[in-house]
Amino acid sequence: MNDIQVHGRADLGYGFVPPAFLPDGQDEFYLRRLESGKADSEYRRLGADEIAALERNGNRAADWSTVLVSDRFDAGLVRNSEFAGLVRIGRVSSVALEHHDMVVPVGITSSRLVSCDVGDDCAIHSCAYIAHYLIGDGCILLNNDEIHVTNHAKWGNGIIKDGETEDLRVWLDLMNEAGGRSVLPFESMICADAWLWAKRREDGALMDRFRGMTQACFETRRGEYGVIGPHSVIKSNRIIKDVRVGACAYIKGANKLKNLTIRSSDAERTQIGEGVELVNGIVGYGCRIFYGCKAVRFVMGSNSALKYGARLIHSVLGDNSTVSCCEMLNNLVFPAHEQHHNTSFLVAAVVRGQSNMAAGATVGSNHNSRSNDGEIDAGRGFWPGLSTSVKHSSRFASYCLLAKGDYRFELDVPFPFALVADDPARDRLELMPAYWWMYNMYALIRNEDKFASRDRRKVKVQRVEFSPFAPDTAEEMFGSLALLERLVGEAWYAFKGDATPEPAEARERGRALLAGSKEDVDALDVRAPGVENSRRAVVVLKPRRAYKAYRHMLRWYAVRTLLDYFEERPDLGFQDAAEVLEGPRVRDWENLGGQLVPREKVEALVSRVKSGQLACWDNVHAEYERLWAEYPLDKAQHAWATLAGLCRTERLEAGDLARETAHFMETTRFVEEQIYLTRRKDYTNAFRKATFRDDDEMRAVLSTPESSPFVRQARLDMERLRSRADALLVRLGPADA
Repeated sequence: MNDIQVHGRADLGYGFVPPAFLPDGQDEFYLRRLESGKADSEYRRLGADEIAALERNGNRAADWSTVLVSDRFDAGLVRNSEFAGLVRIGRVSSVALEHHDMVVPVGITSSRLVSCDVGDDCAIHSCAYIAHYLIGDGCILLNNDEIHVTNHAKWGNGIIKDGETEDLRVWLDLMNEAGGRSVLPFESMICADAWLWAKRREDGALMDRFRGMTQACFETRRGEYGVIGPHSVIKSNRIIKDVRVGACAYIKGANKLKNLTIRSSDAERTQIGEGVELVNGIVGYGCRIFYGCKAVRFVMGSNSALKYGARLIHSVLGDNSTVSCCEMLNNLVFPAHEQHHNTSFLVAAVVRGQSNMAAGATVGSNHNSRSNDGEIDAGRGFWPGLSTSVKHSSRFASYCLLAKGDYRFELDVPFPFALVADDPARDRLELMPAYWWMYNMYALIRNEDKFASRDRRKVKVQRVEFSPFAPDTAEEMFGSLALLERLVGEAWYAFKGDATPEPAEARERGRALLAGSKEDVDALDVRAPGVENSRRAVVVLKPRRAYKAYRHMLRWYAVRTLLDYFEERPDLGFQDAAEVLEGPRVRDWENLGGQLVPREKVEALVSRVKSGQLACWDNVHAEYERLWAEYPLDKAQHAWATLAGLCRTERLEAGDLARETAHFMETTRFVEEQIYLTRRKDYTNAFRKATFRDDDEMRAVLSTPESSPFVRQARLDMERLRSRADALLVRLGPADA
């Protein structure tokens, strides 16, 4: 059957909303008037002389009485255009608009407008078809083929309109290709929302609430108009259909934009560029999407970028992320993700942010099962190295660095800040816990500043913990200390030829060995069964150094946190602080899209959603904000208990805090030195120097490690930390200490 229907020319611009969906006494423009906030009475009809002038200028309308204008309307600035349906035009002045050195006169030329509102002083030229749009003040629309809206437009949200069936909902299949973790996208969705929805599938009541909350967020009546926000520039695009555009957006040369909300403001301007195709999605504030990118069924967080042909499909991408060239399918990626190489591939994964995918990395590239329902779960700071292949299903602790290799088996790596390396020559897997602290201090400390400085969001709906040293990583380190004790103890019994003891006995032996001589531990072959789904050996390298490093890192985290706490309360003494901070260590923390929350508080939030106390997504987001306000105290209490755990005491005394603070001051010197030494490696490497004639040329090109801005800044930061720690020691006083 022919899909093309024939209508009378006079019908153009009418019948947008089928009569069955119109309330009694309302015409098809009632929602438009509500959206725009303007009644027809705020405009006037054209005068006979204006109609004559318009027709002399090559303009046409089936009925000039339905073209309404403002009092300051210059008919001479409208040429060779056609108007149909109810068209309302604001001020048209004899001025020009400039954008990026392009100067365009205000007016309407060589365009067709069907039932549209045009704001004050817009420049609309060579737009073949614009239908059912509310165009804001000061917009430039130039050389666009098709900009229009259907009466059932959803703007990328996972809702259905009146009279539609469930199969028309748009779902995002996150974290799992088989669809078992599908969520409904919505305009204000952040990673925390997607995480709770995708992860708690067993809770049917919660799933129903999330679905109902999403549906209730939006207008379900048919006949909403599209919006182009004020001062937006839209030029040289082919198809824009069912798209809402925020203020001050810049869209140029796109192939196809369909069923989208593009969030933009004067403070956070979103840009979409050449060859882009976006379908069924939400684009956050301040995003940049350029050069042939494709995104289908997606949510992009604020201040994120897609560039150079990247493909983003069935995925939620967190704030402050950059994705170039690569392909991402069925993922939930938390804020501050970097993936910018043509050969990298990420599928069916949750990556908890502050991550980096190297060239050739294919995470989830193969399945070790008979179906495509495997998953990858990667903690914060995940970094698979060059040409790394990781199979489903695998899990990684925070800040895992994977050396180049084809990882043939599923992995479950519990050690944070670890280096993971496949050794095919000896057919074994090697783990070096705490690698970052021992060998790459420059990158580890720089990460915190780097991610914070790149956070240019003006409105921070999703709060993010950027520090690598936080309660979640601290708990992973405590778990690793216990695991290292057990593994070293078991290795000692195996070395002696004795039977494997109970875990508690092995831990006791391992703890003594790790606190003892280096030679005793180095002589052991420490294995980590359960890390890889294979029969080959999994070897733990440098366990004694890692054990000490984790303890230093825990002290580093705890004392820094408590310095902040005491400095914000200058009159607080030790005993008063102890009354507030003392208590059992909270061991379960949940990463809600980058925001860290004690697990019991997450459970309370979920219960309030299910009970209806949190009735909408705005309420849930307000709860996230409340939890963030509580986070400094939660973190300080955890840091207090962390120091107590390091001191192996149930109750931290002033002397314990003073002693740990003094040790912390020594750690700042170690960190300062390691940052410099890590950076200096680049200048002493003979192969790196080989491309230069001499040291003078090398210094001219690369400068020196001493002049590195970050090395200099780190030295100042460590001096400040020592001063702050010294002030705390003075404040504790000899009597307290």
